[in-house]
Amino acid sequence: MNHYRRFIGTTTTGIFFLFLFSFNNNLFAQDGQAIFKSYCASCHKPDAEFTGPPLKGAREREAAAGLPKDWVYKWVHNTTSMINTDPYAKQMFAKYNSVMTAFPDLKNEEIDAVLDWANKYEKPAAAASATGTGTAGEDDNSLLYGVLTLILAVIALILLQVNSNLKKLSDEKQGIRTPNPVPFYRNKAYLLLGIIVLFLIGGYFTMEAAIGLGRTKGYQPEQPIYYSHKIHAGTNQISCLYCHGGAQDSKHANIPSVNVCMNCHISIKEYTGEPITREDGTSVNGTAEIQKLYEYAGWNPDLKKYDRPGKPVEWVRIHNLPDHVYFNHSQHVKVGQQQCQTCHGNIQDMGEVAQFADLSMGWCINCHRETKVQFNDSAGNGNKFYSIYEKFHDDIKNKKYDSVTVERIGGTECQKCHY
Repeated sequence: MNHYRRFIGTTTTGIFFLFLFSFNNNLFAQDGQAIFKSYCASCHKPDAEFTGPPLKGAREREAAAGLPKDWVYKWVHNTTSMINTDPYAKQMFAKYNSVMTAFPDLKNEEIDAVLDWANKYEKPAAAASATGTGTAGEDDNSLLYGVLTLILAVIALILLQVNSNLKKLSDEKQGIRTPNPVPFYRNKAYLLLGIIVLFLIGGYFTMEAAIGLGRTKGYQPEQPIYYSHKIHAGTNQISCLYCHGGAQDSKHANIPSVNVCMNCHISIKEYTGEPITREDGTSVNGTAEIQKLYEYAGWNPDLKKYDRPGKPVEWVRIHNLPDHVYFNHSQHVKVGQQQCQTCHGNIQDMGEVAQFADLSMGWCINCHRETKVQFNDSAGNGNKFYSIYEKFHDDIKNKKYDSVTVERIGGTECQKCHY
């Protein structure tokens, strides 16, 4: 009997750890699309030219150029070194005139996952977008796998109980008297196992909730006027700095005043572009939204004059850092020469804006550790703000470093962002 109990205990423990391993794998595993969104989406599109080349067909282009299979790994892990030593990398740099951020921590398998996903990528059909049945989340089967694992674990426990009853019947038939098996809901081993599982799952979600307090990644409020960045910054190619001039010259990017909107919409009275739909599939009347702007501005389009007092548009704020965090837009846009997409995602593809990144301290620190400082070159061209760092200029000139990250000039010091 003791041997039998040891067998049940060993089997139960094995199932328990199998469940935890499966749960952990499915919960934390990232597919190619998720890695692409986290690391690549600010500069690449899967199927079109952007700041960098399309990722779809990247392997085929490298093979046609006679490059080894591991070329892409070296490129992602140390872009600057490749530009200095590899002819194909130099061609890429000359074509796009941009140094890709290196990601030395990305594993080769993760890079392969991104390229595999890009090769299979198909642009969502317009009908799916119009009806709000897009494909977002279809590739994420973590919840399904977790539920299936839980069901299999329950079935395994039931089978163990059945096996115990069959063993008792077999023993009784052979004249061996055995005590009645303990019901699973009174079995201390099962109860302990259930408590441990609930404790681990509850602890995980409690920690996730605690870490996420105050973070609003994905926040997408409904605004008083449906302003589409996809139409303005995407289709019409209006520069971000035309509306958000403060991003280049001050701490705050600033929300444009109504008169900035009226610079264009005094003449543009109706919307005649492609149909506009919200994420939930409902259509938006672009001309009616322009009329809302006229109401805020106090503009009479028929009389072509301001005939009533105007008022500011009460936009709902999306990105909001804690009060103890210092962030300067001009430091990043003008000095650091970062693109808006680095922090805000593909803003030119968004209808109503949603928060792209979680804006956590870890997210900012990782960016500072990976982003290269763009020093002046030998001819004095480049970013003159960094001319004071003579030591790093000399070190790069003497080939001591091939590049310097923001971290090396104090980008991870506490007082830089907290005061």
